[in-house]
Amino acid sequence: MFIVTFPYSVYQGGYWSLFAMVFFAYITFYTGKILVFCLYEEDERGQQIRVRTSYIQIAEDVWGKRYGGKIVQTAQLIELVMTCVLYVLLCGDLLQKAFPTVALDLTGWIMLSSIFLLPCAFLQNYRAVARLSFYNTVSHACINIIIIGYCLTFIGQWHWSEVQVGIDVRQVPVALGIVVFSYTSQIFLPALEGSMQKRHRFECMLFWTHALAALFKCMFAWIGFLTFGNNTREVITNNLPDNSFRFVTNLFLFFKALLSYPLPYFAACDIVQNRMFETRKEAEDNKFTQLLGGTCYSKDGLFKDWAVLIRLLVVVFTMLLGACIPHFAILMGLVGNFTGTMLSFVWPCVFHLKLKGHTLSPATKVWEYTIIGIGIVCGFIGIFTSSIQLIQALQND
Repeated sequence: MFIVTFPYSVYQGGYWSLFAMVFFAYITFYTGKILVFCLYEEDERGQQIRVRTSYIQIAEDVWGKRYGGKIVQTAQLIELVMTCVLYVLLCGDLLQKAFPTVALDLTGWIMLSSIFLLPCAFLQNYRAVARLSFYNTVSHACINIIIIGYCLTFIGQWHWSEVQVGIDVRQVPVALGIVVFSYTSQIFLPALEGSMQKRHRFECMLFWTHALAALFKCMFAWIGFLTFGNNTREVITNNLPDNSFRFVTNLFLFFKALLSYPLPYFAACDIVQNRMFETRKEAEDNKFTQLLGGTCYSKDGLFKDWAVLIRLLVVVFTMLLGACIPHFAILMGLVGNFTGTMLSFVWPCVFHLKLKGHTLSPATKVWEYTIIGIGIVCGFIGIFTSSIQLIQALQND
């Protein structure tokens, strides 16, 4: 979904953004691969046995159960909630551009679009989420083909000279944050690998998905920016002409954003649920859940009323955050530079070096320490510059 902001990242970072789309794709492929390696240990017969099931369990074995799991879990929760906020913000922005004559500001459209997200509170399992994600994928492919097709009709007017070659230190970190955020899939990889029937094909699948993603993102970002040049906006559909074509495109993207929301939303709720409300024993050990009457499930296996209410409040919370921070691309860059660099760059290498360091070659160790350094430097600079740009944008509103 966030690919609609990629032409804007080229506006900010020029050819360096295109390079980052390929380079970061390889790094996140590598860190995703070694993160899954950390799920396994070798037994006395030399066979790899899966002894861990999640990113959180890896952190607990490396940093201890008291703090390790909580640190990673908190970062995951922040990333998932902020992803939900970005979808809410995008929904409001798309509706505002689709109906420019309606007397509603962005906050009003965000609140209106959030009404359509309230039914997410009643989702019971990932099966329903997967069904919505399938329709989301279909709509994603259709929208991208439409936008690229439109851009190709202006190939004779492309702004070749406006793509930056130099580095603007004020703009590049935000662009890099946008790119990093688009590759943050590590939190889902342990569960994905665990659900595969042919787990030995996981690395091959991971490589080709990242390679194809990098290729398509570069193509989409480059073509989009060449079409609109320095007039490229945060969301490229806002560059489309004010006619029925733009209306239909924004409306389709709006429904796609709605269909994208349930996955990070359900995953965020699932983290809280597994931590506090999953079983009766866990509920009995938790003072907060004791006040609510124990586990969040009723005898028929459905959520209790108070559990649904908490899930509804999560939707409202994401709506309020989206209304308070109405700058999609800058917020995306800030989140990517914060949780994205830690979850996708730094921590997988730290855990791999700790758990498998005795089996690694010196060259591999150097490479992984390099990735850690890149993640820390890019994250620190990106957070600083993104925060400044966000503050300036809020002051100018």
